[in-house]
Amino acid sequence: MHTIHAHAKVNIFLKITGHRDGYHTLSSRFMRVDDLYDTITFVPCECETFTLEGFDNVPLESNTIYKAYKALNEHTGDLDIIEFFSHHKVVVEKRIPTQAGLGGGSSDAGAFMRLVHEVCDLKISTDRLADIGATIGADVPFFVYNYPSANVKGFGEIVVSFEEEPIDLELFTPEGIACDTAEVYKTFHRHLLRNIDPASHFGWENLDSRTLLRIVPDPAALNDLFPPAMMICPELEQYNKDGWFFSGSGSTFFRPKEK
Repeated sequence: MHTIHAHAKVNIFLKITGHRDGYHTLSSRFMRVDDLYDTITFVPCECETFTLEGFDNVPLESNTIYKAYKALNEHTGDLDIIEFFSHHKVVVEKRIPTQAGLGGGSSDAGAFMRLVHEVCDLKISTDRLADIGATIGADVPFFVYNYPSANVKGFGEIVVSFEEEPIDLELFTPEGIACDTAEVYKTFHRHLLRNIDPASHFGWENLDSRTLLRIVPDPAALNDLFPPAMMICPELEQYNKDGWFFSGSGSTFFRPKEK
């Protein structure tokens, strides 16, 4: 068997920088959450087709791992991938909540690609693997590189490692609140896109995450998606408390753990 951890992430900050070709561009700091992860295992099994276990009520064609499998086949043409998965099934133990701003689906895809790259000995670079990941989802390249912390720009395809001491984070995901990423972005575009100000986050990519959380204590100032998430999920307001921040399109809040 072959196993890999697919870690969650939080966005220390997330600023929308524009809109191009039907998609929003951004500038963000992603930080890996080391103690929250899904586990992906390739288990020996004679399989007639690509076999994926661990997802209830999710059609195979909609799953990011299946999309990653298809993309790897399409972009590499490596027959060893098809051969390997005729003798192995993919089993996923899910721990990362869905629609929570933690990148669970993208992390699964990125970790799957890294493990396939290893076990099938793909003759491509990590940069090439990340480019393939970008065709699956905007956050996937970050998870392909697997940096502890990184500045992410553009459509998510520009990922630059940021050297800093990791923060031990406490997470809180409200039960029963699921934020639809597409709807959050649509709401931002409809009501807030005209208000973006590039000067509002000038130099943030050079500051360490702990400093950013200290000098910008307002989650709405750090994360442009917090206000639209609140518009479509007003019940989030009861969890908006001092010292807590908002990850991605939500619904997870986070804060540094007290030492």
